[in-house]
Amino acid sequence: MTTSQEDRAICQTLLKSARERRDRVKPFSELILAVGRHFLDAPYEADTLEGEGPEELVVNLRAFDCVTFVENAIVLAGLIRSGKTAFADFTAALERIRYRKGRCDGYASRLHYFTDWIYDNGRKGLVRDITREIGGAPFRKTFHWLTDRREDHPGLKDPKAFRRLRIIEGICSRRPLFFVPKASLAGAGDRIADGDIIAMTADERGLDVNHTGLAVRIGGQLHFLHASSAAGRVVLSEITLNRYLLAKRSRTGIIVCRAC
Repeated sequence: MTTSQEDRAICQTLLKSARERRDRVKPFSELILAVGRHFLDAPYEADTLEGEGPEELVVNLRAFDCVTFVENAIVLAGLIRSGKTAFADFTAALERIRYRKGRCDGYASRLHYFTDWIYDNGRKGLVRDITREIGGAPFRKTFHWLTDRREDHPGLKDPKAFRRLRIIEGICSRRPLFFVPKASLAGAGDRIADGDIIAMTADERGLDVNHTGLAVRIGGQLHFLHASSAAGRVVLSEITLNRYLLAKRSRTGIIVCRAC
């Protein structure tokens, strides 16, 4: 495991403070957003999980990419709900949500593609994909974005990891997927709740999702709480989620899932 004393202190301070306030009685969605807001203005850092050497659990509560921000918000909210404050409980829950079947077993065991992350965590009972029930349309994607960029990912230098990930990409490519096209968001938006996980579908070849964050309602309008590369920090978007989607052609729509 890779971590620091600062990460441990951030985790335990947050969890103990929530326990003292008796936050565990609050709705789970409220806890998720409270944790997300706690990290507002924390620095954005790309590729926080990539590194040389064998794959190991990376704990970083000082800086986030878009996926690690979502993961940590859900994991910490879950611990608050259960009343747990031990750092070991946090690391166990983080490993469970980040890796296939909940176990770190090499680079290919990490849930690199976000639709695969949703699928695997759905099987664990941690999240539920609600995209289809809110009016999502089917789509297919051929996954190859990661293995096409083998040189950018140190973990794929290992031929075994590369072969495993190729197989995983093939499995992902055969799964039926659903998304809400951005032109249809207005009709589905009322069924998206505070704290829902928003994954933005991508027009890039071989890639399913290019950004993730949390849904926040402000004055009845959907906004987006996320670790933003453009802003360089965790932000709550001033513009609505609909306008955020429309700002870039590469954002084709959204997948929505709800933490359980």
